[in-house]
Amino acid sequence: MRLFVAIEMSDDVKDALTSMQDGMRRAKVRGNYTKRENFHITLAFIGEFGDVEKVTDALDAVKCEPFDMSLEGIGSFGSLWWAGLSESVALKTLSRRVRRALAEADIPFDRKKFSPHITLIRQPDREVIPQIPVPDASVRVSGFSLFRSDRTKNGMVYTEIAYWSF
Repeated sequence: MRLFVAIEMSDDVKDALTSMQDGMRRAKVRGNYTKRENFHITLAFIGEFGDVEKVTDALDAVKCEPFDMSLEGIGSFGSLWWAGLSESVALKTLSRRVRRALAEADIPFDRKKFSPHITLIRQPDREVIPQIPVPDASVRVSGFSLFRSDRTKNGMVYTEIAYWSF
């Protein structure tokens, strides 16, 4: 089972992200656009791992206070374009706590440096991101989820397995 830990986006933020994608489409950018229902911020990517109960037990220990974050900027990692987020110590702290809980339970995860972003498009047909306005949108984060990821003929489908609120 392909697993990841993430924060799901509010409808307001999803609207803003969809608006950014619409701007890319108006600029005639082609590529693999992220579906609205798949917008999220990955806190830790676990990948193939079969013991969901071990993961949920580990994540039960993660505690945090609710916090706010806002969209800010746009950028790329190679062939992936993303919406950025305002600097948030609370978000970085949450990611660190999630990753520490996984590590302490000997659950393997991608240890790349946490770089908060929301993927807008993969494999765009150009290298330069068009000038697109970043709408003013924010979300109150009051929890996180464990998701499974399945590749289907219609693209990726993310299914929430568990949710932790704080």
